[in-house]
Amino acid sequence: MEETYLLNVEGVKKKILHGGQGELPKLQDGSKFTFHFQTLKDDFERTVIDDSREAGMPMEIIVGKMFKLEIWETLLSSMRIGEVAEFWCDAIHTGMYALVSRGMRRIAEGRDPLEGQKHRCGMGNMFDYHSTGYDDLDELQRTPQPLIFIMELFRVEDPSAYKRDTWAMSKEEKLAAVPVLHSEGNRLVLRREFAQAAAKYQEAVICLRNLQAKEKPWEDGWLKLENLVTPLVLNYCQCQLELGEYYEVLEHTTELLQKHN
Repeated sequence: MEETYLLNVEGVKKKILHGGQGELPKLQDGSKFTFHFQTLKDDFERTVIDDSREAGMPMEIIVGKMFKLEIWETLLSSMRIGEVAEFWCDAIHTGMYALVSRGMRRIAEGRDPLEGQKHRCGMGNMFDYHSTGYDDLDELQRTPQPLIFIMELFRVEDPSAYKRDTWAMSKEEKLAAVPVLHSEGNRLVLRREFAQAAAKYQEAVICLRNLQAKEKPWEDGWLKLENLVTPLVLNYCQCQLELGEYYEVLEHTTELLQKHN
């Protein structure tokens, strides 16, 4: 389709390349987009910066979880399932793209996307880095510019339709997940599937530690969560003993004794 559609957002133009199916998906916090994308420079050659198909994996974004490139959530929200669209975005929306691309490239290379990153907000990290490690991204970081995104939307899933990663869960969802994970771990121990059981206990501990991080240490809220953590860590250590991971067991049990002498 040749006609250009202007989204109700300053500095964005949309052109539908292939129409999608049905109505616009109904979104809520926690809905997940799955899509392929291509990022191009707005130059004569339309130079390709990134292509998720070349990386071999589609991209996923969860609504309401403050993805660094906020404009992508807006773009995807305007698309139907199966639609392919081209978006021109002014530099006011693309300033964070170098950081986003850096993380995605590291994941595709099998590296830690946060390797060497300080625990600060994304904008702070932009000023910390002299180089992203990629020449083309360094150029974008030095000179923010308009970019073109070509997106193909595959599916939109409600929060209840997929297994959510721990970081994407709300406080209530994390609390509800803990006893389920604990029970699953116990069931796996009875079947002597210790590695799988340890993973369940570890996931439950991560849920609780994430919640503890928002509480003041040693106050009531923190202590209630700590009382839930302790048996999970001990169960995890029991699994690690069975697996012969003795040094890890020593590390965790020593920490518990120091906290609860």
